[in-house]
Amino acid sequence: MDTYNLKPEHMRAPAHLTKKEVQASLEELDAKIKVLRGRINATTADSKNTYHEHIAALEAKRELIAQKLYHTEDHHSKWDDLKKGIENLKTDIEKMFK
Repeated sequence: MDTYNLKPEHMRAPAHLTKKEVQASLEELDAKIKVLRGRINATTADSKNTYHEHIAALEAKRELIAQKLYHTEDHHSKWDDLKKGIENLKTDIEKMFK
């Protein structure tokens, strides 16, 4: 039996994931959470299974990974905006000297 007690405050997300890997990880965590929620209803009240804690931990991990997806998308858009701004500045300077 697994004796490791999962706690939301101990969860962390993998450091280097591609956007595709992040999305796959989110889908996997959603599936695990769904299974655990189904098991809650099948256990007795005095059971030693800690499905609620496990779900809370997985949801915390899911949130951390979702933040990575948000920051990854935001990071790329900022670089794209910066690149477009530099290109526009270059075009404006060329127009001034023609």
